[in-house]
Amino acid sequence: MTQRLYLTAARNLYGLEGVHYLDEPKGLLLKDGEFVAPTPQEHSEIIVEVARLQAAYDALDYSRLRKAKYDLLNQDEMRYDDIKNSTTTWVDAIDAIKAAHPK
Repeated sequence: MTQRLYLTAARNLYGLEGVHYLDEPKGLLLKDGEFVAPTPQEHSEIIVEVARLQAAYDALDYSRLRKAKYDLLNQDEMRYDDIKNSTTTWVDAIDAIKAAHPK
């Protein structure tokens, strides 16, 4: 678990005003103007939120992988060439990317 993810989870739970970054998650919460360690319950809640955030991120991994591959294609030229040459190069390339990175 990264500190950034821990911080995001804490901010989601306790609001942007009450949570600030420190070097270690141990002194993360700002209460009454002082940095304090999260209580065991707060820490547990943050860990659950971290897991939720990580699962949401992981669920979209296929999308990030597809986009990286799509960006390597010269899609406009491929579509134009397909129209001019009566080919399916673009569709074939897109289908191959989708097959390689299914939802």
